[in-house]
Amino acid sequence: MRNFAIGLAAVGLVNAACAQSSITLFGVVDAGISSYTSKSVDARTQRGQRASQLAMSSSGLASSRLGFRGVEDLGGGLAASFWLEAPMSNDTGADALSFGRRSTVSLSGGFGEIRLGRDVNATFVNDFVFDPLGVNGVGTSLLYRAGTVMSKMGVPPTPGLSPILANAYARSNNMVAYLLPASLGGFYGQVQYAFDEKIHYGAGGLPAAGTDVRSGRYVGGRFGYAQGPLDVALAASRSTLLDDRAAGLTLRQDTVNLAAAYDLGPAKLFAEVTRMANRTIVTGPVVGAPREVDLTGFLFGVNVPVGPGTIRASYAQVRYDYDGATTPDPKANQLALSYVHNLSKRTALYASAARIQNKNGAALSVGSPSFPGGGFTPKSSTGYDLGLRHAF
Repeated sequence: MRNFAIGLAAVGLVNAACAQSSITLFGVVDAGISSYTSKSVDARTQRGQRASQLAMSSSGLASSRLGFRGVEDLGGGLAASFWLEAPMSNDTGADALSFGRRSTVSLSGGFGEIRLGRDVNATFVNDFVFDPLGVNGVGTSLLYRAGTVMSKMGVPPTPGLSPILANAYARSNNMVAYLLPASLGGFYGQVQYAFDEKIHYGAGGLPAAGTDVRSGRYVGGRFGYAQGPLDVALAASRSTLLDDRAAGLTLRQDTVNLAAAYDLGPAKLFAEVTRMANRTIVTGPVVGAPREVDLTGFLFGVNVPVGPGTIRASYAQVRYDYDGATTPDPKANQLALSYVHNLSKRTALYASAARIQNKNGAALSVGSPSFPGGGFTPKSSTGYDLGLRHAF
């Protein structure tokens, strides 16, 4: 009898521990058929060129992913949690399981949340929250498209410098973040800092040319207010893209965006304005003449519920300003339209179409293909997605 009682007590303790912890497997599988067409005119010969592609695509409505998240109740209002999220190319199944979308561990309570690991940058959040078509498929936010291009803009070839390989605009490694608690009457916010994790040398210990001591460093923050039909947020960030201490050159990207949404009931309105600046800081002899680039852009959008589905539409425009340029500023605008038909809470059919018009050398496109070599850049780019998304 005594052994039976001890066994019952042990089972009770195990059940209590399980009740205080949970682990969730989640994900999205999104696949469709996509068509892309780009048209161009060679600036030198005025010769036209057309490129098109029909493809099985992934993530036309929502990013395909596989994730694991868990939370443990520590008592006293404290909780520990983790979030591991990996991208998937479900059209080919080629991706290995790497948690590049998010890999964080957190401690939260009445004070808010402290989060460590690879996470989404604050300024990128506004792009996918306040664009009706988000950052997926042919209708991907033009402001996000421009931001990713800006984050990969380097400088003229310089000994020791390597181009950035990842999309520094969207996510950062080695990040520590603090998020405000959810009990502030609609106010929310977060601050972030990502370590560059480079070796820093003191005076007299300067290494050979080409040493990178700052790239990967990121500082950002986002603060907003959401109450009733209104949601508005301001975000700002600074990201170090390239660096060569010995040569005396650093390339950084500064981003500020302000976005808002208002739910009227029959329709939900969205708007965002953004400004990005690539700044090249030169303190030594650099080969070539680094060019500074400013970008300004805006977006307007709307969601209209229709029966079991939603019509989504947006219009956006961006303009580049190259320091010292004597030619007209490159510009691009995008019109996007989409319909999502919900078969259930987790499954939807979708159809999307978008068109980008480039002027004065802007080279943004809705997707593949590109023009190899020569002076061709897409003057217009059109595409559509037809697909199925299932979330679990």
